[in-house]
Amino acid sequence: MNEKLLLKYTGAAPRYTSYPTAPHFGPQVNCDIYARWLGELRDDATISLYLHIPYCDRLCWFCACHTKQTLRYDPITTYLVALKAEIAAVAARVSKAARVTAIHWGGGSPTMLKPEDMIGLMDCLRQAFTIASDAEISVEMDPNDLDEARYDALAAIGLTRASLGVQDFDPTVQKAINRIQTFEQTRSVVEAVRARGVQSVNCDVLYGLPHQTLASLERTVSDIISLDPDRIALFGYAHVPWMKKHQTMIPDAALPDVRQRFAQMARASEMLIAEGYEAIGIDHFAKPADALAVAARTGTLRRNFQGYTDDAADALIGMGASSIGQLPQGYVQNMPATGEYQRAVEAGGLAAVRGIELSDDDRLRADVIERIMCDFGFDFRSLRERFGDIAEAVVAEAGHYARHNLDGICLADDDGFHLTEAGKPFARSVAAVFDRYLDTGVGRHSIAV
Repeated sequence: MNEKLLLKYTGAAPRYTSYPTAPHFGPQVNCDIYARWLGELRDDATISLYLHIPYCDRLCWFCACHTKQTLRYDPITTYLVALKAEIAAVAARVSKAARVTAIHWGGGSPTMLKPEDMIGLMDCLRQAFTIASDAEISVEMDPNDLDEARYDALAAIGLTRASLGVQDFDPTVQKAINRIQTFEQTRSVVEAVRARGVQSVNCDVLYGLPHQTLASLERTVSDIISLDPDRIALFGYAHVPWMKKHQTMIPDAALPDVRQRFAQMARASEMLIAEGYEAIGIDHFAKPADALAVAARTGTLRRNFQGYTDDAADALIGMGASSIGQLPQGYVQNMPATGEYQRAVEAGGLAAVRGIELSDDDRLRADVIERIMCDFGFDFRSLRERFGDIAEAVVAEAGHYARHNLDGICLADDDGFHLTEAGKPFARSVAAVFDRYLDTGVGRHSIAV
């Protein structure tokens, strides 16, 4: 571990799951604009759908998602009425010839839904949209919610990828984050979905958690490997109690420091690569035959609000409270507050309250940042072919940064710009440099963390 690099390049930087980042979204994109954008999608467009279920039966203290705890099912029933109404309103504005190639249910805890509601929600989608026969259908799953009837319902909706949040199996860590989930529970979920024909399993692991040690994380990673998942996401815990008040339940003193976090990340990565997983971007790992690994090798890996993806759809349409959509024209976000979301849908069918329309500068920056995050660099010729004269500003900035970079984290030549092995862990910080200093001369949005 190079401590100089670690201390210099681990400052706050955007996650870059979009560009411009969400803090730049504003009220200039409303329901009328969103309706127009939906109507402008090509008849032959491919579409990815994201459905947000903002409820959990317990609140994990590490969580930074838009969700709320409920021990009653009535609010979920009411919410599903609004969600189905939004599905109908969106579908009415999109050509029936457009094909849905991916569907993801996130939360919250989508597996809180009753079996009949899972099936009913998917039936609603199938009636509203044209869904490709080979569409990927993925669901975020909480092992504490699941039973045989729910497993059967997930099979009935055509689940193709199960996504399980694990975090850490150590009991001390689990108590500190209010997420009690045993290895045996998790293994039973993997076995149950595979027995019902689900071909792909994804597991999320966190480092940087309270009371987490290198030894406890090693045990968790070993247990995860024993489940033989197809993909593993290795995320660093983001402690933002000023944004998520429930994180105040986690004492700062219990958190690993920056050196310990880096050591945890490095050790977990080392273990996964030793087991044959391929490193994908800054925080994902996949088996060599997995579509995500193939996309990384062929230069088609993408990054959106769900992280790294091989999803090549023309548009990502988010539905449900707080959901974010990514369309060719720009980004749009629904009302985050559940009650206000429901009232907005009841009033007009759509619930968009903020977003941003992309400029030429935004598109160029988005492409450069995505390639840094996905490929750890970019090709100058390809950039010039796509963006013309304004690409020259990127070429100049890349050369300037590489020449004046004394830390050996990046290089530039006549063909392109790339990060060295030492620089790859700091891809977000390098992307932020281009975001902050690049001047294309056609206007820009300021960096926001």
